[in-house]
Amino acid sequence: MERASKLIRKLRLPAEAISDEQLACGAWPESVGKKIAAHTRAVRMVRTRLIVEVEDRIWQRQLFTLSKQILGKLDQCLGPGVVADVEFRIVPRRREPERAALAMPLAVPDDAAGIADPVLRSIYRASRNKALA
Repeated sequence: MERASKLIRKLRLPAEAISDEQLACGAWPESVGKKIAAHTRAVRMVRTRLIVEVEDRIWQRQLFTLSKQILGKLDQCLGPGVVADVEFRIVPRRREPERAALAMPLAVPDDAAGIADPVLRSIYRASRNKALA
């Protein structure tokens, strides 16, 4: 069974429909696997060179040694000649967006909760609100 990227290339669609860059960037996670794809990101192509962002120098070195195998997998996914070289660039990992729960201010503990007498507690709250106003 042929991969979808090979079938799309064989369709001979107009150049603006889908580019080799889009195909290569889309095929990157499939070509390298989930673990490597979690630490890398295919960004763009310059001629036949695929530019890939990596987290740090260690990933860059390791992937450089695997570049021949990666090119072979890309050729299997995309067809020969689409990607002739892979360049790994170090780009620090981006911070994930903070969750809404973390972004909300924490509730201030009520000091009056420690007062057992309900009348004194209400007097304390009223005077505290008056002082903060």
